[in-house]
Amino acid sequence: MNSSQITKILQQGTAIPAHPLALTASRKLDERRQRALSRYYIASGVGGLAVGVHTTQFEIRDPGIDLFQPVLELAAEEMNRADNQNEKPLLRVAGICGDTKQATSEAAIAREAGYHFGLLSLSALKDADEYKLIQHCQAVSEVIPVFGFYLQPDVGGRLLPYSFWRRLCEIENVAAIKMAPFNRYHTLDVIRAVAESGRGDIALYTGNDDNIVLDLVTPFRFNSDKKQLERRIAGGLLGHWAVWTSKAVELLKECQQVASAHSDIPLSILHRNTEVTDCNAVLFDVANHFQGCIPGIHEILRRQGLLEGTWCLNPNETLGLGQLEEIDRIYAAYPHLNDDEFVAANRDDWLSG
Repeated sequence: MNSSQITKILQQGTAIPAHPLALTASRKLDERRQRALSRYYIASGVGGLAVGVHTTQFEIRDPGIDLFQPVLELAAEEMNRADNQNEKPLLRVAGICGDTKQATSEAAIAREAGYHFGLLSLSALKDADEYKLIQHCQAVSEVIPVFGFYLQPDVGGRLLPYSFWRRLCEIENVAAIKMAPFNRYHTLDVIRAVAESGRGDIALYTGNDDNIVLDLVTPFRFNSDKKQLERRIAGGLLGHWAVWTSKAVELLKECQQVASAHSDIPLSILHRNTEVTDCNAVLFDVANHFQGCIPGIHEILRRQGLLEGTWCLNPNETLGLGQLEEIDRIYAAYPHLNDDEFVAANRDDWLSG
């Protein structure tokens, strides 16, 4: 596979949904539905898949569950099948977690399975100083190109200052950064660090599910050493895009067209940002401190017939209080955001074979 083509797709910006985990009622991997999810995303026109990430459930790594490698390989098989039929390859992003020993081991598994990038979570290094964090990132980058990751503290991340991101940009094999602190100040820290580093080859992706649309259309400008620096967020790597995905792909294209026009942002885009954020607050269960953030995604996929239930590996991970009613509300309020008809027309094909 042409690495320059992969880099070009990454830097131009694309839609990368965070892949959920399909389980049976006994909380075992449902391979048929797992493949169906991959096929749904690919048919929706995404540019790649992120697998083994938060939405896939961190428990896939637990002893006795041991699903990290199997779910990476299943998604890779479906992406390989699609690549054989299309000229444009799909980006393969694998979630990488744990201390340096675990992270480099997972990076090697991902590389062997054909993944291009490792989305590197630093949640396991909550007490490490900046020097140790950079050493950790450097070690992983020697195994697989790194997709940096600013994960919000509410779901297990840690605060990372401007100085960390500036030093991360000095690691040659950092290819992209996903920003998901759900915080404007922290998001700006990352973008400014990349802009001031001069690393025009590092692609910026939004993971800020609370501000997706505005992230994608905003020109981020900074004055530094009497020069004006500008960076844009190229695409999204999002748990939110694991549902209603074909509409998300359309939305990204619309945002990219607005961004490339270099003109005033239409009011319709500002309204869409509010609508998408309202939906995300429900799907990610903000009212209950993100308790139902994964089951909320599952519930949409269950209603569409792609999943059999909302089960998670952790039996305590369930829909939050009032979340079901709120999902009913956003379905009624924003019918133009769901892709139920698209799924209904193709679901049987995705579930077969």
